[in-house]
Amino acid sequence: MDTPEARLDALEARVAALEEGAGGTSAGDRPTGEAGEIGYHGNVRLQEDKGPITWTIGYDAAATLGLAAGPVAEVLAALGHPVRLALVRRLLTGPAGTGELVDAAELSSSGQLYHHLRTLTAARVVEQDGRTYRVPDTGVVPVLVALLAAADLAGTLR
Repeated sequence: MDTPEARLDALEARVAALEEGAGGTSAGDRPTGEAGEIGYHGNVRLQEDKGPITWTIGYDAAATLGLAAGPVAEVLAALGHPVRLALVRRLLTGPAGTGELVDAAELSSSGQLYHHLRTLTAARVVEQDGRTYRVPDTGVVPVLVALLAAADLAGTLR
């Protein structure tokens, strides 16, 4: 298992790569483009046995329009199926094995489960850790933000 220091180093490297690759901003900077900045942050504790997960990202608004369509569409498609959404919601509360996930998604077979888990893992929304599955710590806040944004677009927050 990774140490907290190794996980922090990996997160810092990921943020630096994102900022360098598409004109993102670092703390205290102004938006890099005339179009402004888009971003999100979160500090969540959904699992009783873990400390809070904190994530913040800022990104040039115009550069957001130029993000590679393939990976973005893959994540949106993975989250866009009711069964996969049920699986992700369950996994946001902690790791789970196949039996728990079959029950959470009300599936009739583990074959159906593995089909959906392949889609989620290919999109990097979920990862396998031995015999269990989980949403990686680096994905918790982004997934929650995606769910919130979808609910906002659907008009269900009003």
